[in-house]
Amino acid sequence: MHIGDGGQERLNTGTAHSARVYDYILGGKNHYPADTVAGDAMVEVWPALPVHMRANRAFMLRASRYLARERGVRQFLDIGTGLPTSPNLHEVVQGTAPESKVVYVDNDPIVLNYAQALLNSTPEGRTTYVEADMRDPDAILGSAGFRDTLALDEPVALLVVGMLHFIHPGDDDHGLLRRLLDPLPAGSYLAATVGTADFAPQEVGRVAERYAAEGMPMALRTRAEAAAFFDGLELIEPGLVQVHKWRPDPDDEQVSDEDIAMYGALARKPS
Repeated sequence: MHIGDGGQERLNTGTAHSARVYDYILGGKNHYPADTVAGDAMVEVWPALPVHMRANRAFMLRASRYLARERGVRQFLDIGTGLPTSPNLHEVVQGTAPESKVVYVDNDPIVLNYAQALLNSTPEGRTTYVEADMRDPDAILGSAGFRDTLALDEPVALLVVGMLHFIHPGDDDHGLLRRLLDPLPAGSYLAATVGTADFAPQEVGRVAERYAAEGMPMALRTRAEAAAFFDGLELIEPGLVQVHKWRPDPDDEQVSDEDIAMYGALARKPS
């Protein structure tokens, strides 16, 4: 594995961070007391939150496996990677095609620390970590890790999973996504999930309040607002659906619609 550009900010363990809260709620070990307190408060107001988070991650794994197996994609750009949790993206796609290349991007220094220890590529492929923020696409696309790992004459799968509800319209959410997509060649893909309060508005609204209290305000979208992120792209069946309904595997966890607050879709950049 190659560690790309980093060192942008020091590790802050006294304030909850979305990647570490996610790790805590999923049963991981790479978090701090502030993340535990925040996670407990969120689960208290919406006990289905762990189910929802597992379904979101399962979508990412299914979509990436589908891209590697069915669409022949061998290059992946994962924005908002989070802390390593096996199976990781590179393990899934390199299990199908060992030559696959993955660029992981996150803005939490602790993710970099564990990426160094846990993310190991196959000899035929390559994994790179870039410490950067989605709000700065130029830092991602201009990084040595990105330039040295992914070739822009072949399709790239851009994954933005569990991220867009932290990007507000005032942050030019659609523009940021387009700036990441525009340099990618025709035939590339976008796999994204979008947070929503359509199915459990009161419970999810309380979770959003807890995130905001921890300095992580959320922007929850309606289905129409979620669909707008895929404008100009060719949706892959079954289109935009709750994440647990996107090409589910027979052995996936069985969940209720009201326990899932995330839309997901996979779409192709047309020629």
